[in-house]
Amino acid sequence: MPHTARFTVDPDFRIGEVDPRLYGTFVEHMGRCVYTGIHDPDHPTADAAGFRGDVAELVRELGTPLVRYPGGNFVSGYHWEDGVGPVADRPRRLDLAWRSIETNEVGTNEFLTWARGLGLEPMMAVNLGTRGIDAARALVEYCNHPGGTAWSDLRIKHGVSEPHGVKLWCLGNEMDGPWQTGHKTAVEYGRLAAEAGKAMHQVDPGIELVACGSSNSGMPTFGTWEREVLEQAYDEVDYLSLHAYYEELDGDRASFLASGAHMDAYIRDVVATADHVRSVKRARKRIRLSFDEWNVWYAQRFPGERNLKTAQAPRLIEDTYSVTDAVVVGSLLITLLRNADRVAIACLAQLVNVIAPIRTEPGGAGWRQTIFHPFALTARHARGQVLRTQPAGPLLDTPRHGEVPAVDHVVTHDEETGALTVLAVNRDQEQAQLLEATLRGLPGGYRVAEHLVLADDDQDAVNTQAEPDRVLPRTTDASAVADNVLTVRLPPVSWNLIRLVRASA
Repeated sequence: MPHTARFTVDPDFRIGEVDPRLYGTFVEHMGRCVYTGIHDPDHPTADAAGFRGDVAELVRELGTPLVRYPGGNFVSGYHWEDGVGPVADRPRRLDLAWRSIETNEVGTNEFLTWARGLGLEPMMAVNLGTRGIDAARALVEYCNHPGGTAWSDLRIKHGVSEPHGVKLWCLGNEMDGPWQTGHKTAVEYGRLAAEAGKAMHQVDPGIELVACGSSNSGMPTFGTWEREVLEQAYDEVDYLSLHAYYEELDGDRASFLASGAHMDAYIRDVVATADHVRSVKRARKRIRLSFDEWNVWYAQRFPGERNLKTAQAPRLIEDTYSVTDAVVVGSLLITLLRNADRVAIACLAQLVNVIAPIRTEPGGAGWRQTIFHPFALTARHARGQVLRTQPAGPLLDTPRHGEVPAVDHVVTHDEETGALTVLAVNRDQEQAQLLEATLRGLPGGYRVAEHLVLADDDQDAVNTQAEPDRVLPRTTDASAVADNVLTVRLPPVSWNLIRLVRASA
């Protein structure tokens, strides 16, 4: 018999409002994310600028409102000036991050025009690895100043008369990592980030800045890095970044399915550190978080990027995702939502081909990976206020995370329509679970408008070019509301979305 997880839903108990930027994504000049991913001039659906129309439609369906660019490790060796002006005059460069050839066919103006055309807010990163203050302030001037200065007039000369108006900027990428070109200590980076941020604000006072946190919580300097960076740069920055990737290791699927427990603890640790610095500085501003790289990535399978120096757009980390991977991605989204009071921005890394929800073939098909579906449906329906719920129910023992709830969940409330969205994951690999949610302080009564479930008898099933719809969310009648109690049956290893509307709607 299934075990039961219980909680109460009350609109008066809130965590915070969902920032739409929580559903961001990431485009890096890495592998085939840009070239033959979003950009493929020879593709039959390509527009006049060479961007794939079929990919654009999938991006619209994915529902992402924000995209980070151009890196990632790539940005720490990137000269943004190489990617503007006549394409025929742009230099071919050796990309040290991924040891491949960068043609610079796509650069700042091409990308920003593409993003704006899809209604995406850009999140631009500046190079604080091999470059610094001068290049950063020049790029802000090029992008955002209306005209009458050297860099803004150069943009106009390049055919872009109106400023791009980029509001959100990353001050480098993973600068704590020894693999990073231009790796720095926390104090070195913090000082540079503060001075670069100051200069960028002098060009455009309206921009927001993201400082680099640790590359991951396993770094030997984790915690100390965050503290020392914020001690230097607190006054200039608005957000601190977090990065995390998850994979199933040594057949330990139980721990993999509980990856959200690690993400949750990681967020709490960074919040505590940021608030410590705030207290010491007696600052009024509270730093929010930008989880601007997260996903499932089977890094153990990645042989490295050696011997790719002559390759253009090599096939790098093009993981094919399973049902289990999609359930984990859905659970990580639940964790991000549950921390909506502090996590303002998050970016699924990456958008196309490189550990991505969308896969393509050069000149050929594009299709949705399994992880596409929980992301798109969460982005579409989990809006408004995240409600605070206190679950009680069965626990599962995991080797890496200890005891975790068998059912992971979050609830959002749209105050305008009254609609509730319940997201729930069953982490149990063998047994179904029951979920009972008491609806309190919600007048008028509710009914289930839709229950979608992503699960499969084969938990390793995948979508491929040959079978792009092998794994899809399906409608089920395994949920109902009676006497103000929602009851849901959750299959083993499943991601579920239940939409509740007022009974009169």
